[in-house]
Formats: sequence, structure tokens, C-alpha cells
Amino acid sequence: MAHLLREELNRYSPGEKLPSSRALVERHRVSPVTVSRALAALAAEGLVVTRPGAGAFRAAPRPVAPPPGDTSWQEVALTAETPADGGPRGADATGVLATLAAPPPGVVEFNGGYLPPGLRPEQALSAALARAGRRPGAWERPPMEGLEELRAWFAREIGGPGGAVPASGVLITAGGQSALTTALRALAPQGSAVLVESPTYPGLLAAARASGLRPVPVPLDHDGVRPDLLERAFAASGARVVVCQPLFQNPTGAVLHPERRARLLAAARAAGAFVIEDDFARWLAHDDAGALPPALAADDPDGVVVHVRSLTKITSPSLRVGALAARGPAFERLRAIQVVDSFFVPRPLQETALELISSPAWTRHLRTVAAELRLRRTATTTALAAELPEAPLPFVPRGGYHLWLRLPEGTDPAAVADAAQRAGVALAPGGPYFAAEPPSPHLRLSFAPAAGVGEIGEGVRRLRSVWPGRTGA
Repeated sequence: MAHLLREELNRYSPGEKLPSSRALVERHRVSPVTVSRALAALAAEGLVVTRPGAGAFRAAPRPVAPPPGDTSWQEVALTAETPADGGPRGADATGVLATLAAPPPGVVEFNGGYLPPGLRPEQALSAALARAGRRPGAWERPPMEGLEELRAWFAREIGGPGGAVPASGVLITAGGQSALTTALRALAPQGSAVLVESPTYPGLLAAARASGLRPVPVPLDHDGVRPDLLERAFAASGARVVVCQPLFQNPTGAVLHPERRARLLAAARAAGAFVIEDDFARWLAHDDAGALPPALAADDPDGVVVHVRSLTKITSPSLRVGALAARGPAFERLRAIQVVDSFFVPRPLQETALELISSPAWTRHLRTVAAELRLRRTATTTALAAELPEAPLPFVPRGGYHLWLRLPEGTDPAAVADAAQRAGVALAPGGPYFAAEPPSPHLRLSFAPAAGVGEIGEGVRRLRSVWPGRTGA
């Protein structure tokens, strides 16, 4: 139907009204639905303009696009080095975009970083948003540091019932990525080194480089970052900031061992350095995880630790509400950076977050996610054991939703990820998770974004067909 109408458009002048839908139904002997869909298709192409109550009209010709300008001068402007800043900043978001891009239809998503729609508390969020909009002053400017009730709630969540973290030391942020960027800019001088776990979250590496910092990798194992190598890195680099994820680290799932917690804090104190604690996965613990260790910030009265927490991972990609917790002058520096960058987090978002966490739906949602993530983890590891026994998992975390798969030596992870995409499964190659040359090839498999356990099994079977070294791969 659309192609017939497209051919008839030349009979009409720009702005001239087309026959009514009823006339088109009678002329072409089709249903009203068919006519409606055809007009919608032409409207999407910019050939027709529909006006409710008036009808459809031929659209005016599209203006001729002006010739493209010459932006080649920017190559010089964006890469000019000066002695004052130590060199150009790098703004490479490739590793982040790999986990944000939605795969094509029919591709099993093992590369995403958020819960699937079926696991998000969308009804509770919608109800919270509606209630938030009715709160007195919901559209007024919030306090620069954030709503007092929300700051107090984050303080209790971070510091525990003993009140180790005061509400006055909490700053509401626009999600975890924004908090990390603010912390890096506030605490590390431009051009300096910042210590990072190896491997680590690509968004951290991108934020550090975009802030003019030099990420220095410190290897970790299943017990978290290695204290002996951390101490050497502090001494060799002169860094005054280390960033770590002590709980269910991304991408390895490692949990920092209790003895290493003490050594990490001691090493930072000895170097006069800050520890940025990215506690992104605390609300992503599985229901068989047992008691979780407290946040590093809860054991730090001296302001060594700057804590990052966010509601985004456990709720929705669009609920970008998080918190930074800090003590002393560092808090004032963090606050100043955020005010300069963005003034404050929009009050309706803060009110929505407050309504959500104050409702009975919040604890129900946490229980649902904890049970479902365990179910998905078990389904994934079972499928891997059956389909890919040559890809052993020496460590399976009981929190988060990432598995760190070791590839055979000499394998190109990017090539394997590309082959997997063609086979209908999307994974993240391991290269972007390293600040320097990767010591071994890996893939990151995220079992949260898939539609369910059935799709997880199908995704692993597709991965099996392209796994290096297998017959036919």
C-alpha cells in the first residue's frame, strides 16, 4: 500500500491535502488499518505530514543539505600538547560503548551492564515517579548536596547501623559513572598517576584518561587486589589515588579478602593517598552469597576512603541517582567539582529514588533480583560446563552478573567477539578492561541482560560454535 501512495504523491503539490482515509480505503479496497500504516510509513520518510482532525498532506521538499564544512583543523586543536598539562587528554569511550550498545534483534545479549526489563522494578518506579511529582516543592531547586532524607539513607547503607558515615558527608550524584569522574577530578592532579585494578571497569579507565590522568595497573586475583604489588605501585608511581571494587569486582567477580582490606588501607595511608571505593555491586549479591563484608568506608574514620554507590544497576539505566561519601576537605572539593560541572542532581529524580527506597516494593525487588541472579548464574555455569568444558571457571562469584572467561593463549578476543556476534551472541572482549597490554586473552560474559535461562543456554551453544580450537570454529 505504501508504495502505491508513494507513486501517487507526484499528483499533489507540496502542502496539498491527500484524499481522506475513507476514500483511500474505497479506492484501493484495503482495510483502514492498512491505509493508516501506509500513511505512517510515508510520514516517517518525511513525504507526508499528518494533522489530527485535518488529514494527510504532501510534505514540502526537504531542503538541500549544505556542503560539509572542513573540521580538519580540530585534529591540531584537540591534540596540541603544552608543558603545563603534561599532554593531551584521551576521550576514548570504546570499552564503555561495547556494553551500552544494544545488539541486533535475535542476538543473545551477554555484553550488557544492566538488568533486563523483566527484572527492573518498572511498576514500582512508575508509582514512585507519580508520587514524587505530587510532593511539595518537587520541581523546586534541591539542596546542592542532595535531599537530606536521601543523603541520610545512603549514609546508613554505606556506614551501617553504627553510624560510621554521617549524612553530612554524603553528596548525591547523577549515578556511579558521574561520581567516579567527580572523584578522580577532585582527588588526583592532572597528569598524575592513578592506581587501578587489572583488569578493571573500562568506564573507569576512560574517565581517568579523559581527566588527564595516567592509569597504572595493579594485578588482582580471586582475593582482590594484591597488596604487595599495590605497595610497589605506590612507591614507583607516586600516585595519590587508588580505585578499587572490593565487592564482586567487574569483570572478575573477586571479593577483597579481609586481610587485604587492612593492607590496602595501610598502604594508602602510608602513601598519603585516597582510596576510591566503587561499591557498584552490593545490591547485586545473590541469595546464596551469605553475609557481606562492610564497606571500606565503614572502617575508615580518617577520610582515606571516598565511597561510590549508585541505584542505577539495581533499578534502571535511567534512574541515575548515586552518592559519594567522604570526610574532611575532600568532601568540600567533591562538592565544588559537582557544582561547577552540573549544579545538582534534578530534584524529581531524587524524589523518585526516595519514594522507591521508602516503599515495600524496594525490599521485594532486592529479594527477587538476588534469587534470579543466582538462578541465571547457575544456568550459565551449567551450560558452560556442558558445552565448553575447555573453558573452565576457576572462580564463580556469588554476586554481580559477570563471568571472566579465559581464552586459549594466542587468541584475539576482539576477533572471537566478532565471530560470536555473527553467530548470534554478543560478548565483551577483554582488551578494554586492561590499562596496559593484557597478560592473557579473555571475554566477559554478563548473564543478566538475557531474556531468561532458556536464552542463556542458547547463547552458550552459539558461543561453542566459535570457540577457538573447536572443530568447525
